[in-house]
Amino acid sequence: MHAFENTVKTLREKREFFSLDGPIHIGRAPGRLDLIGGNVDYTGGLVFEMTIQEATWAAAQLRKDELIVFLNPQMKDHGWDARVEFKLADLDSEENVRRLVNQSPGIRWTSYLLGIFYLLEKKFPDRVQTGASVYIESDVPLNKGVSSSAAVEIAVMKTVAQAYGISYEGIELAQACQWVENVIAQSACGIMDQAIIVMGHEGSCLPLLCKPCEPHPPVRLPSDLAVWAIDSGVRHAVTGIEYEAARAACFMGYKMICDWEGLNLRLDDGNDIPRWVDSRWDGYPSNISPSQFRSLYERRLPEEWTGEEYLKSSKLHIDPFTPVRPEAKYPIRAATRYAVEENQRVRLFAELARGNGQQNSTDAFMLMGDLMYQSHFAYTECGLGSKATDLIVDLARREGIAQGIYGSKITGGGSGGTVAILGHRDAREAFLRVVRGYKEIQGFDPYVFEGSSMGADDFGVIQV
Repeated sequence: MHAFENTVKTLREKREFFSLDGPIHIGRAPGRLDLIGGNVDYTGGLVFEMTIQEATWAAAQLRKDELIVFLNPQMKDHGWDARVEFKLADLDSEENVRRLVNQSPGIRWTSYLLGIFYLLEKKFPDRVQTGASVYIESDVPLNKGVSSSAAVEIAVMKTVAQAYGISYEGIELAQACQWVENVIAQSACGIMDQAIIVMGHEGSCLPLLCKPCEPHPPVRLPSDLAVWAIDSGVRHAVTGIEYEAARAACFMGYKMICDWEGLNLRLDDGNDIPRWVDSRWDGYPSNISPSQFRSLYERRLPEEWTGEEYLKSSKLHIDPFTPVRPEAKYPIRAATRYAVEENQRVRLFAELARGNGQQNSTDAFMLMGDLMYQSHFAYTECGLGSKATDLIVDLARREGIAQGIYGSKITGGGSGGTVAILGHRDAREAFLRVVRGYKEIQGFDPYVFEGSSMGADDFGVIQV
């Protein structure tokens, strides 16, 4: 029995949070490690992800009144309110839900959760008739680039839905939680994080084509490979200006290319998450082939424009989830190039991993590692690098292939966070030298990620 279940039972027995009446449902959602793919989940590219051991746990019990009560004692460590209450009747519009969660800085963490209740009540009004008590614990580190926000969304959504008698799983669950993060939390994430956390399997990687969400068969890495990760200690958030600027810049470049080709873009708002589409590439920059991009478009794109310069030229911004700030600078050429070339890098990486599943080829491992190094440098070109993550990658490269370290890259949204390292399974000592070297230079023990665990669907929801 996991310690979380013991905690839930204790809370119930002492009547400190849960009632003695009615069942309690428990769900679990792991964090994720972005092996390669990062920021092409919003450009229609392929990503290659795996779950981590660290996870968020959620327990939910329906109430007899209309209160929605969240309790997460760990929020005190960040100076936030650990217990927050809302009323179900107040969730009458998207605007009002956003207003409720932004009443004070101490409760903003609930934006990832209150939107879940709004969405469930909107879609299943006959089921969501009362409030609920939701208790949360997590060992997924915050702002480390391993998707702590999506882990809490998935854990709570799947558990609360089950408490209401609603079955949510697979792509539908991932897309629902992406909607909450995009619309209520107003974080411009793609589908990658939610999808791997829902549909990931222990010991496997999930290739996911984000058009908008097409999972490919899971891939077990060759038996001689291992994956580790190191937290740089630099906080990452997809609400940061660097991530926002890189994402917006990619769609700026795409809009310019469509204009040159005479392609009309229209807003497709028929789905919960709207996006702009066209007749050739369907609104996905990653659909452009690298050869087309290099030969026809790359040199025509400006390296950098301010938002004001872009709006004077193109008038229209085709990403519904990022603004164009007139004074901000946008790396248009690099960000558009990243969407095109990263998609190809991931496709090559996935084929090498899949093709070497039954055989261990050092040449293939070296190619996979170099693709990771290429991806890391491309982050820097887009303004998503950091000195701390560069240092970890440099330390890994110094160990080199001779010591069994094949590749390394910054993960997720970039601008800090976690660095993934690919190596031989017997190269753990070389990996630990990287950890020790980083500690000596930075002066603190970095958090290390090792191993994987089952996704939210594999775990399911248990009842106590």
